[in-house]
Amino acid sequence: MISNANMRKIKYSLLLIPAFVLLTLAFCYRETSQNETKLSQTIVEILENYHYQPQKINDDFSEKLFFLYIDRLDADKRFFLAKDIKKLSKYKKDLDDQARKGSYAFFDEANAIHSERVSQISKWNQELLAKPFDFKQKDYFVFNEDSAEFLNSEAEQKLFWSKSLKQQVLEKLARKMDVQEKALERKDTFVKVKSYDTLEAESRREVLKNQNEWFSRLKKFDRTDLLSMYINCITEMFDPHTNYFPPADKENFDIRMSGKLEGIGAQLQEKDGFLKVAAIVPGSPSYKQGQLKAGDIILKVAQGNAEPVDVTNMKIDDAIKLIRGKKGTVVKLTVKKPDESLVIIPIVREVVVMEDSYAKSAIIEHNGLKYGYINLPTFYVDMNDRNGRSCAKDMAIEIEKLKKDNVKGIILDLRNNGGGSLGDVVDIGGLFIDKGPMSLVKSRDSKPEVLEDEDETVLWDGALTIMVNENSASASEILAAAMQDYKRAAIIGTPTFGKGTVQRFIDLDDAFRTTSDEKLGSLKITIQKFYRINGTTTQLVGVTPDIIMPDRYRYLEFGEKENNFALGSDKIAAAYYNISNNREMAIKNAVANSSKRIAESVLFAEIEKLARKIEKQNNKTRFTLNLEEYRLEMKQLEIDNKKYDEMIKAIQSYTIVNASDDELQIGSDEIKKKIKADWNKSFEKDIYIQEAVNVLKDLN
Repeated sequence: MISNANMRKIKYSLLLIPAFVLLTLAFCYRETSQNETKLSQTIVEILENYHYQPQKINDDFSEKLFFLYIDRLDADKRFFLAKDIKKLSKYKKDLDDQARKGSYAFFDEANAIHSERVSQISKWNQELLAKPFDFKQKDYFVFNEDSAEFLNSEAEQKLFWSKSLKQQVLEKLARKMDVQEKALERKDTFVKVKSYDTLEAESRREVLKNQNEWFSRLKKFDRTDLLSMYINCITEMFDPHTNYFPPADKENFDIRMSGKLEGIGAQLQEKDGFLKVAAIVPGSPSYKQGQLKAGDIILKVAQGNAEPVDVTNMKIDDAIKLIRGKKGTVVKLTVKKPDESLVIIPIVREVVVMEDSYAKSAIIEHNGLKYGYINLPTFYVDMNDRNGRSCAKDMAIEIEKLKKDNVKGIILDLRNNGGGSLGDVVDIGGLFIDKGPMSLVKSRDSKPEVLEDEDETVLWDGALTIMVNENSASASEILAAAMQDYKRAAIIGTPTFGKGTVQRFIDLDDAFRTTSDEKLGSLKITIQKFYRINGTTTQLVGVTPDIIMPDRYRYLEFGEKENNFALGSDKIAAAYYNISNNREMAIKNAVANSSKRIAESVLFAEIEKLARKIEKQNNKTRFTLNLEEYRLEMKQLEIDNKKYDEMIKAIQSYTIVNASDDELQIGSDEIKKKIKADWNKSFEKDIYIQEAVNVLKDLN
């Protein structure tokens, strides 16, 4: 049992980050360990006692958990049969009791059946892809991921897989035929003309290779991965952002939050059972050492002068653990180069800083005026060092840089920013107002608390626009909402994600002691809801921008409201806040002008049409397996995409330059010059940023 005294010892941090479902699979069985027994018991106890809105763990909970785990194992209903679900149904009302006892009877049996089905289907794939498909007949593959029905027989299942594989081969075949025909149209003398039969056979081989790789990856996941998925089904029944993190996942989470790690700075991917270098982080130990390149294959990893470990066919997470290590230590990589030569590359590990995860700024020059642009990809903070680097400190630095260059306004880009540190949201908001509340937070059994900026210093009092989109969540929504309520900034983009909850990390190894050396990990648990200072919530509804811009994905189902177990939306009493830097009239004028520009824009009209086409394509459940019909569909899609691409190419680039302070800091460092130049170039044709510049003009 966890006493209040023990809870006071638990390490925690307040976070505002949306959860994303882990769809990982594994196939193995072993006897339940003491730690596994304690794991589910402890997590259930913590959830019941400390979650913001605890669920009743009863038979109703059990039945929902039953179907949720089945869905995690087989979301597309392509592995289990109806009779498998019927066989497992004996556990429907028992999972609440199993969780309290630390029993995994359902978990083990479901995994065992799933494993058998996967092995069987893997063999079918070999058979089905051994013979040519007939693409002349009128036939269709009907697939609806929202279907509630499982297939009734192995014959039905084999037909389903046959059509699924046929569709994949069809796509590759059509692409190959297009490439060959276009090469012939160009009178390319180097093209080797292949027959239809040859192209079809090549397509089948490629699909088979992809399938074999997929099944191979599935089988590399072990019981720990599956157990994590099952425990996360229990936690997500409380809400989507309450999640269990095994030790390795918690370590990766901390890396994402801090933007740094101790290692070599190589981005890796698994390919054909090998560990392949996808990219080298600029400025990292690998970059400085110079021998390791993108495209290299890592065969063995040695710690200093120790015996090397073969990482071929090793799970990528396990291989990465061997490569990461303490600053100053040496790792030796046995690498196969693209020319098949073998090289042993020694690299001294260092702290790798992933600059892409930090705030960055630039200056946009337009019509003789300068406008500041700041991109904040996440609300980061070093969770192990409160005096370490944080987004609030970096934001202040970037603003000071832009002020020195006399910019006429600042764009703060929070697009795709999924949230992060709650404390830093308050500090960043305080950079734009003299003082006042930024958000209200409410715990389970207490009155709302005001999170307030008490520093009267205003770092930037000029024109401000904040860019958001459907992936802007949580901390991003607090900041955008506060600036909107203060009439301090014009919010521009698309409605946001809609996450209005606060999480805390609980170290499970502190929560209870075991005799095992095996670490249990952490639980991220929802302990509060946050509200706008006007008393309304962002939960489910998000933040509606002052200026809504057409976006190609605007009609897709997305956001917190799509989560089955999301907490509800409600309202509390507003906080007292004073609008001292009132730009209400300027914002109204800017909104009117922007709406007029957007309505008259040919490009935005095309984006709106594209959004409707994407919506239609996304809702499609019937796919042709006829080659001629498919190629006609793709031809029309190609025409639509080409038209859009040509319009994007025609956009006039804005001039993007570095702030004076950045120029001094970069100096003659060619690496830094290239990194910054590439980043600047990445948004010089961004029409959304260009419209944000127009809004800044109207705000002045």
